[in-house]
Amino acid sequence: MKKIITLFAIIITLTVSSFAGGKAVSPAQSEVAPIPEIITPIPLYIGLGVIGSFIDRDPCPCKPHGKDLKDTEYGMVARVGFDYNQYIGIEGRYLKTFGTNVFSKVEHYGVYLKPQYHISDKTNVYGLLGYGKTNIYYTNGILNCIVKKKSFSYGLGFEYDLSSDKSEGEYRRKFDGEGNQEKGWGLWVDFQHLLNNEHKYHSNSNILSIGITYDF
Repeated sequence: MKKIITLFAIIITLTVSSFAGGKAVSPAQSEVAPIPEIITPIPLYIGLGVIGSFIDRDPCPCKPHGKDLKDTEYGMVARVGFDYNQYIGIEGRYLKTFGTNVFSKVEHYGVYLKPQYHISDKTNVYGLLGYGKTNIYYTNGILNCIVKKKSFSYGLGFEYDLSSDKSEGEYRRKFDGEGNQEKGWGLWVDFQHLLNNEHKYHSNSNILSIGITYDF
């Protein structure tokens, strides 16, 4: 009988020591890190903006040293592009000014190679090197003439990212989250040269544009 009582006493003592302070001692558990969502964006963007068109024209081919006629008009530009990688993209553009009836209107469309470089998490600079067609319609209200030219065109620009969706996961292509290659809205401003001393009217045309883009 004493042996049974002693055995029960030992069991009770061990049980009480296992529940110190009334709390059971549980084995340690390791935390499981969540698996981030993989973001696979389409490397495509679209944009819409406003432009200022700056045109110089020699008043007469027979007077090459005469004073140029100058005109500034405003209009719209649309662009669509594809980012092949973090350094090279391809972009197509169409622009048109809403000229007055006293001088000029400009229409242009072209395709461009777009070398680019990310200078921060939000910004990148880029160039435009391509080929397009430019139409300039001149009028003085009575007489009209048209300059049509297919030629090389170039430009230089700057983009800034307005969005932040990194919390949704990790990009499959690392550079998609850099510069302005992050999914969402962005801003751009650039300069584009269209024509230089073209046609018998010695037409020169430059474009300054600013607009908003959306990266898919």
